[in-house]
Amino acid sequence: MEINAPIKARQALIVVGALAISLATSAVLLRGVITPLERLARRMDTVDLLRPGQRLPVGRGDEVGRVVAAFNQMLDRLERERQESGRRVLAAQEAERIGIARDLHDEVGQLLTGVLLQLNSISEAAPEHRAEIDQTREAVRRALDEVRRISSALRPEMLEHLGLVSALTELSTTFARISGIRVERQFDTSPPVLSADAELAVYRIAQESLTNVARHSSATHVTIALERGRDSVVLRVVDDGRGFGGAPVEHGGLRSMRERALSIGGALAIKEGSRGGVDVRLELPTARVAHGVAVD
Repeated sequence: MEINAPIKARQALIVVGALAISLATSAVLLRGVITPLERLARRMDTVDLLRPGQRLPVGRGDEVGRVVAAFNQMLDRLERERQESGRRVLAAQEAERIGIARDLHDEVGQLLTGVLLQLNSISEAAPEHRAEIDQTREAVRRALDEVRRISSALRPEMLEHLGLVSALTELSTTFARISGIRVERQFDTSPPVLSADAELAVYRIAQESLTNVARHSSATHVTIALERGRDSVVLRVVDDGRGFGGAPVEHGGLRSMRERALSIGGALAIKEGSRGGVDVRLELPTARVAHGVAVD
């Protein structure tokens, strides 16, 4: 088309219209490219390797699609590496716990037992000081009980010898006695057989959950359950305390619980309970399914 100088109104309208169509077409095309890149940028900002499975859909075969696919592949690799490194760290921690527990039992425990025996001898030799000796002896007994409690928490021997349900029963009974919080247990009568690593992870997550209840919740009642899901085994620890008081900030113990869940391929959810308090739910996939729950 020829354009006169000066340009006529009709010609100006045609040029402006053509430019508008061109700009609109470019905007649509660019939007199709920018939108998935924006989603990719947001996911990069929020991705958490302790919450696996955060993938972006790949719905195109161009360069943008290949970038998104590469990002998903990178997450696959990083999650595998994080899981393996976390497993090694947890194994090292458990080995250290066992060493400390052994030292407490063999060294400190025996030393305190020796002190008790000496106090018994002194009490017989000096009956006039029996009241003071009895007070000292009681303090030593309390210290010995505390050493045994710490040693048992560091190294759950019942888990090794009698299995997960017995270990959780002992854990919750000790928790109720020390904290004064009423505990309701709901344990499957025939839980699936788990690997030693999986049983230990379930036990530690239950232990950390109960510790958090005692320290932070001001709860009067807590339910601990180990049940079969549809294709899984599920641990739940639910209390009636004050909850998070907002969005939970996960650090320290909560992050450690996620590390343990990740190390055994489980999914951990920590949220406000339906009636207040906190609801901790660990789901571990399993091929075995059965029914029957014992409640006490």
